[in-house]
Amino acid sequence: MAHTPVSAVMDTYARLPLELVKGRGVWVRDQHGRRYLDCVAGIATCTLGHSDRVMRRALGKQLGRLQHVSNLYKIPEQEELARWIVGRSCADRVFFCNSGAEANEAAIKLARKHGHQVRGIERPLILTAQASFHGRTLATVSATGQPKYHKGFEPMVEGFHFFPYNDTAAFEALLSRSEADGPRVAAVMLEPLQGEGGVNPGDPAFFQRVRQLCDQHRILLIFDEVQIGMGRSGCLWGYEKLGVEPDAFTTAKGLGGGFPIGALAVKQAFDHFRPGDHASTFGGNPLACRAALTVAQELERRLLVPHVQRMGELLQQLLAELVSRHPQLLEGVRGWGLLQGLVLRPEAPTAPQIVQSALEKGLLVVPAGPRVVRLVPPLVIQPRQLRQAVALLEQALLAISAGT
Repeated sequence: MAHTPVSAVMDTYARLPLELVKGRGVWVRDQHGRRYLDCVAGIATCTLGHSDRVMRRALGKQLGRLQHVSNLYKIPEQEELARWIVGRSCADRVFFCNSGAEANEAAIKLARKHGHQVRGIERPLILTAQASFHGRTLATVSATGQPKYHKGFEPMVEGFHFFPYNDTAAFEALLSRSEADGPRVAAVMLEPLQGEGGVNPGDPAFFQRVRQLCDQHRILLIFDEVQIGMGRSGCLWGYEKLGVEPDAFTTAKGLGGGFPIGALAVKQAFDHFRPGDHASTFGGNPLACRAALTVAQELERRLLVPHVQRMGELLQQLLAELVSRHPQLLEGVRGWGLLQGLVLRPEAPTAPQIVQSALEKGLLVVPAGPRVVRLVPPLVIQPRQLRQAVALLEQALLAISAGT
C-alpha cells in the first residue's frame, strides 16, 4: 500500500502557515476566525476585493444560463469583453486564455510567427529583460530573466536573449549584435513595471527608445501587463504611464477579479494568427468572461482607476514616512498606483522574514525577491485601511528587528 503523505497536494509551494476560508472586501479570515488585512489580493488579482456583492450576483446569474461551451462556437460574453478591451486600449483584436502564463505563451507564438512571416527569420530571437518574470510554462520561464526559475528544468526553450532592464545602451548593443549578420530579432517582450523582479518601474525614455528601434527594424513590441494592467498602476494599462504603445500586450490577474482568465491583445497589423494556429479549450468561456465584464463594469462605475491613483499616492507617502522613521532598515519605496515595493537595506531582515512577521500581526504582504516587500491590495481599499496596513507593517518590522 502506498504511503499517504500529510497532504495529497504536490509540494510546489513554500506555503505560509495559514488557511484562509472566508473574505469580504479587503479582509480575510482563517480557519480559527482570525482576521487579516489583505495587501496581497491573490497576488494583484482580486480587483474588487473578496466576495464582492456585484460579482457574486453576476456569476450566479451566469451560472444559471451557461458556463462553458468551448470555442467551437461564438460566445457573446467573449465578444463583449473583447470589444471592451479594444475600445479602451491600443489593440484591435483579442485572444482569450486562462492565465498570464498562457497569455504570454500566445504572445511568444505570435512573435515567432511575426519573425517568420514579416522578417523572414529562420530561428527568431525574442529579447527580454533581466529580472523579468513572464510565467511558469517552459516557454515563459525561458523568457524569464531570472536563472533561479530555470534551475532543474534545463534545457530552456531556445531563442531568448536578455539585457538589463531600463538600460538603453545595453539594449542597443544587444540588438546591434543580434542583427549584425541580418534579421534575427522577432520581438522585444517587456513588463512596463517589473513586479516579481523587485517592483521596478519602467523608464519612459528607455521605453520610447525601444519603441523607436522596434519601428525601425519591424520588430514586434510586446508588453506583459499581467500584473500591472487593469487599473493597478493608476491608469487602465501600464503602458499609459510610459507614453508608449506596444504592438501587443498581455493581461490576466486583475482582469477576472479572482476568476481565471487571460488575454493577448494585438493591433490589427500584427494579428498573424489564423484558424488552427492557437487555441484554448476553456479560454474566454461565458463564466470567465462574465467575471471579467463585471470587473470592467465596476472599474468604471466606481471610478476605481482615479481612486487607485489617489490611493497609490497615499500609500507611497505612508511608506516613505515609514522609511524616514527606520532608515537603518529601509532604503526606499518604488512602484505605481497600488503596486508598491518597500526596499530593504542589506543589513535588514529579508523580505520573506518580514512577510512572516506581518502575518503574525494580522497583515498579508508578499515578497518581490529577497529585498523588497510588495503591497498589492484590492483596488477598492480605502485610506483608513492603507494607514492600518502601514501601521501593522511597522509593528512587524519592529518585532522582527527586536527578535520578538
